[in-house]
Order: sequence, then C-alpha cells, then structure tokens
Amino acid sequence: MEEKALKTEIKRRYGRIAVEGNSDGCCGPDCCNSTDFNPQESSVTIGYDEKNLRLIPKSSILGLGCGAPLNYSHLKPGETVVDLGSGAGIDVFLASKQVLESGKVIGIDFTDEMLHKASSAAEENGFTNVEFRKGDIENNIPVDDNTVDVAISNCVINLASNKVKAFKEVYRILKKGGEGRIIISDLVTSKEVKGESVNAEDWCSCIDGALTKENYLSSIEKAGFQNVRTLSEQVYLDKYRTSGRKITSLIIGAETG
Repeated sequence: MEEKALKTEIKRRYGRIAVEGNSDGCCGPDCCNSTDFNPQESSVTIGYDEKNLRLIPKSSILGLGCGAPLNYSHLKPGETVVDLGSGAGIDVFLASKQVLESGKVIGIDFTDEMLHKASSAAEENGFTNVEFRKGDIENNIPVDDNTVDVAISNCVINLASNKVKAFKEVYRILKKGGEGRIIISDLVTSKEVKGESVNAEDWCSCIDGALTKENYLSSIEKAGFQNVRTLSEQVYLDKYRTSGRKITSLIIGAETG
C-alpha cells in the first residue's frame, strides 16, 4: 500500500478507537482477538503499575501499547520528555508525575480525536506540565532542535513507513552529546512483510509494519544514535494468524552521539 493510504487508514482506525474505545485490543496482548477486552488489565499485563494507573485519567488508558517504556526511562524532575504517538495520553500523564512541575511532557500525535481526548483529560484533571501537539513523527515533530532530554514511544514507530526517517526526526529534537536518550517499546517480527502483501488492518495493529530485530536496531543506528541496546525482550505472539510469523516485543534504549 502507498504511504498516504496507510496514514489515512491509521488516522481512521485510531480516531475511531479514541471515540469508541479499544474494543479489539489492538495493539494489546489480545490483539484483534478479544471479545472481553479490559484496557487497564491489558496495561498491567504488559508492565504498567496498577497503583500508578489510578493516578492518571482513566480515559487515557486504552490498552494500545506493547510494553511499558517508562519502567526503563529513569526520568528526573525538571526533564523535558516527548512521547511519540501519545494517543490518549497514558505515558504523558505517567511521565508528568516523574518530571514534576519543573519538567514538561509533550505528547505528539497526528490523530485529531486522540489529541482532543488527551487535551481534554489534561485540562479536566489539572495536569499543567503537559501539552499535546499535532505532528507526523516521520515528517515533522513540532519540537525545536536539541531541546528534549528523553523521547519515549510505545508501539508507534512500527506505524511509520520509513523508520530511519522517523528516528532521524527524533534525533533532531534530542539534546546532543549523549545528553538525549530514547526508550522505545515496539514489536519486531521473524519475517517482514513487503509490497503488495501488506494488509492495512495488520499494519494498523503494528504487525505488517514490523521489522526484524536486526533491521529495527539498525534503523536507530542509521539515524545517529549510539549505544543502541535491548532492555527487554519477550515473545508477544508466537504465531500470527496464517503467516506463521513470530512477533516479539522489545524495549530499546539509545543515546545521542
């Protein structure tokens, strides 16, 4: 599928989830097979702390992730954090509790419905150190160069058609000289899907856009990052539908050069 068509489908899919909820459980552990999906339980299953989830708006918990990158981020008070593909804001609100009022967390998403949902929750619940901005992580992250301490993302980079381009945009906004860092949770596959074999529904579920582990790590290195390493790795789906692909969940860390 062409990039434009994929982006249109992604916006449609996640716009619907923002309005109606994540009844399918995508990209959660019960991806696309759930008849009794519970977003909070799914979030706990992939690593979120149940007590911390009670401290943030319930509307921000949609069960869309494939890991808990904040568990490895070691955020400090006063830091500036950017969440790439922030959705309804779960990681933004959790991060805001760690950077405190002296810090700032910026959520980036290109789905209007998600941005509205997250911004409304922030205003209604008194989160003053967060902000949500519309942007495409491949083409224009609306953040100034060399201003961000930490970039996080949870099962979103796989939605990008060009991962290297997306990571270069992330590198641009991070502080240089090893001061900036990324903590990314995403899925990798034992076999990549290319060309006409790409299915829009599976791409939107973070499956058909998945790279092999080797290619995923390589795309981060090509963007200029150093010390690229796997912090956590676990089998996510042993076999995906009829393709026989093994899908693995990774949490990856790296620093700027």
